[in-house]
Amino acid sequence: MNKKTLVLGASTNPSRYSYLAIQRLIANDYIVRAIGRKEGVVSGVKIHTAKKIFKDIDTITLYINKKNQVDFYDYILEFKPKRVLFNPGTENVELENLLSQNNIAFESACTLVLLGIGEY
Repeated sequence: MNKKTLVLGASTNPSRYSYLAIQRLIANDYIVRAIGRKEGVVSGVKIHTAKKIFKDIDTITLYINKKNQVDFYDYILEFKPKRVLFNPGTENVELENLLSQNNIAFESACTLVLLGIGEY
């Protein structure tokens, strides 16, 4: 069973990378949960607008910029995920330090690339 991924910054806009990530995660049999600014559904995944707590999140993949991540620091830490992926444009040293202090692995990597090369 593939591990659960939370897409933070999910969008229903097909031109957004978070939209493509949801599609490809689902196509690769991952369980996906999503939080975004607007409610909607992508590939059967409901996008929530509230900071909903999901169980057993293994990976959080970020699609929100550094400035907007601040409001999510405690939310991310609450999950105690095994890892956090900083997609291009989401890099954030402050959050990386918080993750390190909480023994949460992180990497600057593109979810789509990792899926494409079988390294997700």
